[in-house]
Amino acid sequence: MGARNSEVEQLLYDLCVGKGFCLPLAESQRLVETPPPDVDGFTDAVLAAEGYGDMSYTDTRRMVREVVDRHMRNWS
Repeated sequence: MGARNSEVEQLLYDLCVGKGFCLPLAESQRLVETPPPDVDGFTDAVLAAEGYGDMSYTDTRRMVREVVDRHMRNWS
């Protein structure tokens, strides 16, 4: 498993433990194997995996995006 995989796993762990966004195993694995390349794409993928519809302008999306952004800024 590559370094990026463990970074994505840590991001998903923080979303689950810190924010309650615990994705189904298949969805988590898909994001680990082929993570979206940008913050908004990753945020949208997490929300879609949780079954949310259009979350474009919601506090929930902002909350998830903040966690994703914090992690992705530190990725090499």
